[in-house]
Amino acid sequence: MTSLKLIQNDPWLQPFTSAIEGRYNYALSKEAELTNNGKTTLSDFASGYLYFGMHHLSDSWVIREWAPNATEIYVKGDFNNWQISEDYKLKKLENGVFEGKFPEKAFQHGQLYKFVVRWPGGEGERIPAWCRRVVQDDNTKIFSAQVWSPEKPYTFKCKNFKPNRDPLAIYECHIGMATAKEKVGTYIEFKDEVLPRVKADGYNCIQIMAIQEHPYYGSFGYHVSSFFGASSRFGTPEELKELIDTAHSMGIAVIMDIVHSHAVKNEVEGLGRFDGTPYQYFHDGGRREHPAWDSLCFNYGKNEVLHFLLSNCKFWLDEYQFDGFRFDGVTSMLYLSHGLGEAFSGYSDYYNINQDGDAICYLTLANKLIHQVNPNAITIAEEMSGMPGLASKFEEGGIGFDYRMAMGIPDLWIKYIKEYTDENWKPGHLFWELTNRRQDEKTISYAESHDQALVGDKTIIFRLVDADMYWHFEKGHTTYLADRGVALHKMIRLLTASTINGGYLNFMGNEFGHPEWIDFPREGNGWSYKYARRQWDLVDNPNYMYKPLGDFDKDMIHLITGRKKYQELPFYKYWDNSGDQVIAYGRDDLLFIFNFHPFNSYTDYGMLVTPGEYEMILDTDDPKYGGFGLNDKTVHHFTMPAEGYLDKEWIKLYIPSRSAFVLRKIN
Repeated sequence: MTSLKLIQNDPWLQPFTSAIEGRYNYALSKEAELTNNGKTTLSDFASGYLYFGMHHLSDSWVIREWAPNATEIYVKGDFNNWQISEDYKLKKLENGVFEGKFPEKAFQHGQLYKFVVRWPGGEGERIPAWCRRVVQDDNTKIFSAQVWSPEKPYTFKCKNFKPNRDPLAIYECHIGMATAKEKVGTYIEFKDEVLPRVKADGYNCIQIMAIQEHPYYGSFGYHVSSFFGASSRFGTPEELKELIDTAHSMGIAVIMDIVHSHAVKNEVEGLGRFDGTPYQYFHDGGRREHPAWDSLCFNYGKNEVLHFLLSNCKFWLDEYQFDGFRFDGVTSMLYLSHGLGEAFSGYSDYYNINQDGDAICYLTLANKLIHQVNPNAITIAEEMSGMPGLASKFEEGGIGFDYRMAMGIPDLWIKYIKEYTDENWKPGHLFWELTNRRQDEKTISYAESHDQALVGDKTIIFRLVDADMYWHFEKGHTTYLADRGVALHKMIRLLTASTINGGYLNFMGNEFGHPEWIDFPREGNGWSYKYARRQWDLVDNPNYMYKPLGDFDKDMIHLITGRKKYQELPFYKYWDNSGDQVIAYGRDDLLFIFNFHPFNSYTDYGMLVTPGEYEMILDTDDPKYGGFGLNDKTVHHFTMPAEGYLDKEWIKLYIPSRSAFVLRKIN
């Protein structure tokens, strides 16, 4: 009998005990190897950024880099007219490490530099792998490393911040496109203009995309070149630190999208052939390139790669005080096939020769490290296969994430909107799908994220309203299509957010039905920023329907985050009538009622609920949310005895078509 709780809790996992115990024991053995059998810690091992890279000492400079195939490394920059000089040569030490020690006058803050790396049969310019600052020339578009040692480095004012996860309400965002101006937004603009909105709207966490430096802006940050560099497009490292510190002072946690699933193929800016070999950081041969992403795949079986990536995790926690990470592309890491073309229709699909044991080990160690460095840190896996144990504790046999993204929920809403007529929406099926999850794993629920907002896909509001968004979204001049879209937009979000078991996520602007998709500057659109921004003036304008949608989202988020440990409240499904398209369920003293029928409103509609007196606290049909105001919120609702029931009584309600409301039991 296995001792792992993951298998004990799920008898269907018993046939795969050897695979689960195997990955568990492999992680233990690898940790022992990296920590000298526990004489040090993972945190000690993952401190490479304190050794490698450029460091300003009290009266000198030191630069270190790992390049095992290199024969010589020179530093050149505007301090030596970009010439190769013996004065700026690194010395080769053991194990492929190069080191250079230089006098104080050798470098100054703000100067630009690169490596020239030589190897048998060739050489090339390279951006140092461990550098913390990379900038792009506005004219030539060439990237260079930058000496970063400000006279007054930023000092964090908010100490010992602890994220509020009861529950977690995440505002997914992108610094560059968070401005209303047709340009790249900045850390400072986000701090001053967007953080106050996030706070007012009730979100207690922001998830920032595209922080790690990337050569192509339109990659959304997913083709990373410099893993330790905060993107200079948005400002300086000090300004990012100030943004995070300010968020903490407002009670807002800050997590970042971290991309360790692959890397950009670029060789000058990235790690592609840093020391002249294709396999320094990546697999060689057929496994080197990702078949779908035009990128390179890390070799997680090499201890040096584990050192680099684990140090990267600790660096962002330590240097910038991030509160955790959303790991991108986890499915691609878990499987040798990257999950491409896999059905994942049964447990046997997870535990076969398709598993990438080295990648699973890395993710396990990354979670152990992150929580060792900061016990309050948040880790989220973007994973679509559904591998059991991903968000279970390591000691129970899991991989150790705190949450997994509930990636099936957006697909569910897209399927309903595209394939079902309104008369065929089944709220009972929706409820089952939204709550059908592993009981021992917490999820982040969301109706849509940035994925659904990109060109090539559609946001929920666009799917519902389409072109009427442009011509019929003014108050008093809406069409049936616009009114339907506004109603369902609120209902979809309320059903998704109210059924969470971990947290809820929204991509910036989607809460108020932002009318434009995301299209970054590219040749095909004339390098325009028109669609790579957020039009905040729309949600601020009381004459359009965007404001009521935003107001509803604000009150919905405040309702959920205002209830301590809302995500842990048990469910009670009180009513489910597919013919009427009505469902009602409770969580503690809250009663959620939905009528998805497009035409039928119900008078004195009876259902059995917990006895008591109820008041209405949120109504999608409220005029302030763009509704028709068919309910009287001042009326209290009293239950009546039901023959044959001891713990249930009848409540009779007026339920307008295509609306939902929340009642709270007050007696």
